[in-house]
Amino acid sequence: MRVVRASLSGPRADPDQEQEGVLALVSDLIWAHTPAAHGLEHLRTKAAADGVDVYLFLRATSEAAALTQAHAILDGARAPLRAHGYRPSEPHRERSPGEHSDRHPPSGCP
Repeated sequence: MRVVRASLSGPRADPDQEQEGVLALVSDLIWAHTPAAHGLEHLRTKAAADGVDVYLFLRATSEAAALTQAHAILDGARAPLRAHGYRPSEPHRERSPGEHSDRHPPSGCP
């Protein structure tokens, strides 16, 4: 299982609408436009300062495959998301708690 996060810029829940309703709408739009072949197992939406963060839980053979699948999922849902005022950003991999990067810090950094 791989986790990829994408941020959707766009409207936040207005005072007359429950935040949960906005998050459910985004989730439903993605599910409705994602074929099973893209390996989406679960998704979670979370309110963010400038819109909504979407966490995609994917069946994928590698990190590269997960990012490719996430792109395909967001591309498939792009038109309906835009119709509701949301624009997806580039998806990126979420690190698990305690997971370390393979990169070494730049010299001079602890």
